[in-house]
Amino acid sequence: MGFTSFFSLDLALIKLFLIILCLSAIFFYCYGIYAAIAFCSHPHAINREFHPPVTILKPICGVDWEADKNLASFCQQNYPEYQIIFAVRDRNDPGIKVVEKIIQQFPDVDINLVVSDRIIGANLKVSNLANAVTAAKHEILLIADSDIRVGTDYLQRVIQPFQDEQVGVVTCLYRSLAQGWVTILEAIGTACDFHANVLVSNQLEGIKFAFGSTIVIRKQALEAIGGFGAIADYLADDFQLGYLPAEAGYKVVLSDYVVDHVLATSTVADTIARQIRWARCICVSRPWGYLGLLFTYGTVNSLLLLLTTEGSIFSWNVLVITLLLRLVMGWVVGVGILNDPSAKKFLWMIPIRDLIHFVIWCCGFMGTTIEWRGQHLKLIKGGKLVAIANNSPKTLSTPWEGI
Repeated sequence: MGFTSFFSLDLALIKLFLIILCLSAIFFYCYGIYAAIAFCSHPHAINREFHPPVTILKPICGVDWEADKNLASFCQQNYPEYQIIFAVRDRNDPGIKVVEKIIQQFPDVDINLVVSDRIIGANLKVSNLANAVTAAKHEILLIADSDIRVGTDYLQRVIQPFQDEQVGVVTCLYRSLAQGWVTILEAIGTACDFHANVLVSNQLEGIKFAFGSTIVIRKQALEAIGGFGAIADYLADDFQLGYLPAEAGYKVVLSDYVVDHVLATSTVADTIARQIRWARCICVSRPWGYLGLLFTYGTVNSLLLLLTTEGSIFSWNVLVITLLLRLVMGWVVGVGILNDPSAKKFLWMIPIRDLIHFVIWCCGFMGTTIEWRGQHLKLIKGGKLVAIANNSPKTLSTPWEGI
């Protein structure tokens, strides 16, 4: 076989592979639309007589954007009995002043402040939670990051699935309140891509993970997995708080309540670094699932098909169909389900975000070291963290982040 013939065969195989990738993405977008519609078609019933006491754990590190409003929203619940525990590692943390102001502002709410520098693992946020839970009074625990804001009906609604004794964990979707164009792009990705993947997973087999936006967990489920010590060395602690109870036989439920995630302004460099850290964590934790994301990148694959076919009519048709369905899925999930403000105003930016995220996805395969909260760490199998030599935890004045 001559070189020309071999090259032609090679190019034909590439075109065929790209067609397969485009078709798989089109199927994914269609199923994502279906999954979103199915999710909102079955809202959870509200039983006003069901209101078991709840302890809310809030790990604090530094001061988030509009932190006072975020934390105050948890103190304004229309719920008969709940406790809030704010946990801080450093006595000089500026977040303490915000918490003290909250305590004065809501004297009728059962609020505790725990300050402890005890460390149980590489993930300092989990150490914070472990220190907080020692003061918990109730059997149902709710964990939510400090950049989350909620409505007054939040507790009443997220607690409903616990009427089923087999439910061990409840978690929530979230809409991002973005500041600046960099975080707007991030918010669009979260609303129109990440949450679409979540809804597809929920429709196919239910979810076996959780998000830092809200994790409601029974104490017995937490104890069944070994307490916070079992996740103290994992970067994706929120994922593990859903995954491990699911492995232990408990149900994990996705609530129909959507919380607000307050995103502060961020530089391009910081946002990309954070996205690559997430990508590397997912790649190490779930390598086959991460590789499988290639079949969902319809925007990129249809553009590559257009280039390899030198602009054929067929490839143009594939591109138009792919982009149309991509935008429809983005609208159904981002606007219809989440009511995300960035998705409403900047839906047209989805293809731009997809191209950027594909590059980040590729970077996820390159390396396993990360810098996180002032620590230089290495990710090993399963998403565990290992401190790099001569590296010690630092006290930070910057807020906790997600994974």
